[in-house]
Amino acid sequence: MVPINQAPAVEPPGNRIKTIFRQSIKWLVYSLLLVNFLFYFLEELEFASHTMRTGGTLLEWTTAFATTADELAWFGLLFLFELETYVLSDEALKPWLKRSFHLLRLICYLFLAHTIYAWGDEVVKLETLQPDSRINELCQLAGQEISFTRNLEYTVIDQSNCEQLAEGPVFYPVEDTVFTDQSGFITSRQLAWVDLIEALSWLLVLLTIEMAVRLQERGITGGRLMMVSYSGKALYGLIFGAAVYWAYKGHWFYTWDELLWIGGFFAIELNMKMWRDEIAEQAEITKAVKSDVPV
Repeated sequence: MVPINQAPAVEPPGNRIKTIFRQSIKWLVYSLLLVNFLFYFLEELEFASHTMRTGGTLLEWTTAFATTADELAWFGLLFLFELETYVLSDEALKPWLKRSFHLLRLICYLFLAHTIYAWGDEVVKLETLQPDSRINELCQLAGQEISFTRNLEYTVIDQSNCEQLAEGPVFYPVEDTVFTDQSGFITSRQLAWVDLIEALSWLLVLLTIEMAVRLQERGITGGRLMMVSYSGKALYGLIFGAAVYWAYKGHWFYTWDELLWIGGFFAIELNMKMWRDEIAEQAEITKAVKSDVPV
């Protein structure tokens, strides 16, 4: 791969400008993703003030902050990919450093596995959830520190708003202290499925990038396995579909975040291409030397 600190001594001005532009855009995307992470943490903190009002188990708390943990894991993986595919040369990747990267990557995978579990558990819960037969109007819940939710918006139910918040007479207890009506329940199920499909799609994208990195570490840039790794790019279509869905539901920030992450991993894909070009160039030089052809 072409590390930052080992670029060619003489580089055409046009290539140099192009490299500076690409790196500037890449680090701008990374910086914006960090801002988004802070937003998600504050948002989940707000959600938890409704959903975790009466406390909960450790698993319930980690589930409440599943997106925050997920973002942390993705930042870790993005950082590791950046080091492996651009910053560090092959010579700098000593065995002990590779083992350290593998350990850090395993920790990130554990966070991602938790996210998959959290969204899967949410889907199962909502698919089997039954309405509360004791509640036929929302005002029965007023003044009890219970919230109403629809489309990821939470409002504490009181006598001044209970008649305007929902459409009865069917209400679902999506959390111990959170209820929704029929339309809110349908939206909650849709959102849970989108979250799960999106998380699985990103995980498969990650695995295909991992495969490509391991192959290119061995100097392999073609063949069936590499073609399998290329197939992961089709998954970006599903992820883009999720971004469109978030926009449709009015969550423009989630759409923006999704597009930023696509941009972040597109930067990694560009790193991979530069690395493949370097491998191919080195292979040509080696072939020429072996054939006693002047280079």
